[in-house]
Amino acid sequence: MKHSFLPMLAVLFTGFTIISAAFAGDFGSLPATTNDYKILAPITHGDLTIFPVVSAKSHDTSDFITLDEGIRSGEVVVTEVGNLHSTMRRRPPYQSRPYQGAEVNRLVLVNNSKHPLILLAGEVVTGGKQDRVVGKDRIVPAESDPVDLSVFCVEHGRWIETSTKFDTHASVMLQPSVRMKAMADQDQQKVWDEVGKSRAAMASAVAAPSNLSASHVPGQTSETVEVASSAEIVELNSTSSYAKARENKAVHAQVESITEPMQKSYESVIKQLRNQNAVGVVVAVKGHIVWADMFASSALLTKYWPKLLESYATEALTMPGAREEISIKQAERFLQDWQARHEVVDSEPGLYRQRELIGDKFRAFELTSLLAKEAFDLHLSKMAD
Repeated sequence: MKHSFLPMLAVLFTGFTIISAAFAGDFGSLPATTNDYKILAPITHGDLTIFPVVSAKSHDTSDFITLDEGIRSGEVVVTEVGNLHSTMRRRPPYQSRPYQGAEVNRLVLVNNSKHPLILLAGEVVTGGKQDRVVGKDRIVPAESDPVDLSVFCVEHGRWIETSTKFDTHASVMLQPSVRMKAMADQDQQKVWDEVGKSRAAMASAVAAPSNLSASHVPGQTSETVEVASSAEIVELNSTSSYAKARENKAVHAQVESITEPMQKSYESVIKQLRNQNAVGVVVAVKGHIVWADMFASSALLTKYWPKLLESYATEALTMPGAREEISIKQAERFLQDWQARHEVVDSEPGLYRQRELIGDKFRAFELTSLLAKEAFDLHLSKMAD
């Protein structure tokens, strides 16, 4: 189900600060927004369960654009280091420094739009010399100078340019297990290893029919997804690209068999709760809570929802192990546990702040806008550790 940066580079991170502190968990480590969250009854299909999260508060996020929106309009350009020359529509004075050429873990982005851009860790851009994934949540200002992005490769092996600019045509978000390696571990080899595991699991999942048992869900029955053709399996085994693996017809069919019924159920629940503001979800696979994503508004969640749901469904398709039961109480405990023992603050004054909270059984990342008219928490992601 699809929806739908140089010979010289600007030095942007003036005033950039990183603060790290270790402390005993206390109420002060609690993200301000979490007091307003309420978890609804779960929606389940096969091995995937989502708990919709609603909030009494909502913020106006209409001025922000997403990476998909920016690239689709042509106002946001992502390219290899060394290919900046044609990405800026204006040429204001800026400090610069030389770069030798393309680098695996760096890309350059220019936001030519009149709106601040939100980047979420886990968003995949395809093209250039290798497909890459955004490594952390951040905000890029409107009409920006070139921004040096820290990224991770999710296509081990290729180093041949397929295009000068990157695209998000597939709107791919890394599944939680791979996304965690980029966000929390910040280790290229671990990202490659997890991508490899995921592609192997996808190949295994499509090599035989999959019985998606949903008989315990009202109005749903078990269904069987057809076995992949030999050509589709060969194609899947021959690619090193995470994005191409996700686009494989057989993989797409199985992911879609999970997302379509879940989307219908989700829309039905939200429609019945018109006065409640749906801002996120807690995600469980095979009865194990793996992730949570919350946003500043229902509108922002809606923009990211298709690619997020597909990422969750891919996790359900590839995660090994036996299935267990999951309750709303478990989801509530996960969302209420903020007893952090370590905190790292990554900030660009006047633009954004990202807090990483590390607890005994979780890692959480909170992106806060520091823009004058939009000073509020934009995105909160939490992963089971």
